[in-house]
Amino acid sequence: MAKTAVKVENVSVMFNLNKEKIDNIKEYVIKFLKRKIRFTEFWALTDVSFEVKEGERIGILGFNGAGKSTLLKVIAGVLKPTKGSVEVNGVIAPLLELGAGFDMNYSGSENIYLYGATMGYSRKYIEERYQQIVDFAELGEFIDVPVKNYSSGMRARLGFAIATAVDPQVLILDEVLSVGDAKFKKKSEAKIMSMFDKGVTVLFVSHNTAQVRRLCTKAVLLEKGRVIASGTADEVCDIYDSKVKSK
Repeated sequence: MAKTAVKVENVSVMFNLNKEKIDNIKEYVIKFLKRKIRFTEFWALTDVSFEVKEGERIGILGFNGAGKSTLLKVIAGVLKPTKGSVEVNGVIAPLLELGAGFDMNYSGSENIYLYGATMGYSRKYIEERYQQIVDFAELGEFIDVPVKNYSSGMRARLGFAIATAVDPQVLILDEVLSVGDAKFKKKSEAKIMSMFDKGVTVLFVSHNTAQVRRLCTKAVLLEKGRVIASGTADEVCDIYDSKVKSK
């Protein structure tokens, strides 16, 4: 029997949405002290449960606002669930908002070390993989240019190159295979596939059901923060595709 890599149990996530526009901190403090701030509870996820065995690749589908990215952030440890629990066994590599941790005033080279540190990599680890990261990102002489002068695609490519320089047991992908031009998309998918070949467990968010069918063994469909279908990738993709056609 394969061991459990990820276990999501009765997870719910609630956000407080401010009903009023508050322009500054002073106004916020005054209204807070007078108890005049009103919030609306928004449940991004409600009672979500599923289990992923080692080596399985699970696709997470759903329309915009279904709670897919929130779910991945909870599994990655970026967000804490309001209710429920998440158990992850093994080294986790979350490829979520690529390049979100960059300092825009630092060069690409400096950000490799900075971004690597935020992901828990040692300086020695990054030094050993530095040239591999630079070559994969295809930034050439731009590696010594401040990141504020990069296009969004260049930042995402560099973020992808750093994040995939690790050998994880659990890989979390949030639409990252849409990074860059056609050539880089093919290259990034080949990189991910090489990680698949090593038996890594994968959680993959995508609106592309053809991609989910090709890359995943199982899938989960979210709607308004709830799991409405789970099963093989083909079964769940069929349900999602039918919902797309009926919209």
